[in-house]
Amino acid sequence: MVYYFTSTVVDPPAYIYVGKDKFENKLSSAHIYLRLPEGQTWDAIPDPLLTDLGQLTKANSIEGNKKDNITIIYTPWSNLKKDGSMAVGQVSFKDQKKVKRILIPQRENPIVNRLNKTKVEKHPDLRQEKEDRLKELRKRDHSAFLARKKEEARIAKERQEKKYQKDHAYDDIFTEENLAQSSNQDRGSDWEDDFM
Repeated sequence: MVYYFTSTVVDPPAYIYVGKDKFENKLSSAHIYLRLPEGQTWDAIPDPLLTDLGQLTKANSIEGNKKDNITIIYTPWSNLKKDGSMAVGQVSFKDQKKVKRILIPQRENPIVNRLNKTKVEKHPDLRQEKEDRLKELRKRDHSAFLARKKEEARIAKERQEKKYQKDHAYDDIFTEENLAQSSNQDRGSDWEDDFM
């Protein structure tokens, strides 16, 4: 079971996922997952959205919700490391340089209440959702690849035509008729008089 939230502090709205317990969260305290809008990177998340995510994390942590001035860390999912020796819910990081921190001084109920109004509980097939999303991304990438190949073929054809024009620019000059007119062999003996 997963809780879905929508943050409207950014446009388009951001979609946030929260596991109900440590089996969905991967840790007994809250883990919040953000589906980044198209083209946005994890290290350029707008501050208002980071505040929403931090407040949601604080509100969904039994221990963290009772404390002030808590530091919340965030990283891209690809930086999470999990091995068989770790307890359920325990994770580590592959690269500490990809771990950022945000300070949440205290719980801000207006933010938490606004987000809770968007809360929806679902029982998704996360594996199927991931496969569908990857399929969509592959299809879009393939379409972009085909468009790029078509553009490259058009440019190559254009270059080939320009090269042909350059290589054959003087073809009309060297016709038999033009060569005969410019030849000195077929001229009369007084041709030099016209020249001087």
